[in-house]
Amino acid sequence: MTTKRKSAAVRFLERLTGGPLTLGRSLASIRLGEDMSLEAFARSLGISRSHLCDIEKGRKIVSPERAARFAQSLGYSEQQFVRLALQDQLLHVGLRFTVDIKAA
Repeated sequence: MTTKRKSAAVRFLERLTGGPLTLGRSLASIRLGEDMSLEAFARSLGISRSHLCDIEKGRKIVSPERAARFAQSLGYSEQQFVRLALQDQLLHVGLRFTVDIKAA
């Protein structure tokens, strides 16, 4: 059995965000880094402010398809956003697996 170590960047982000790297925490970090309000950032994603808040707080899970759309609209890696969305889904149901994806 091999164990994949977290990169220094992931460990740093987890310390900054207060927990495991999730799509919601990543979106919150991007929004705060861009100094955008919840309202403005939600508008750029095409969702409501309350829905974005629920995603950032981990109360709502994003589908891989929606995660890819978010990545496109923000100019970020679709692969990374989809990986985080899938990881969030696994964590939500209590499965402790690590997701690793590659483009086909």
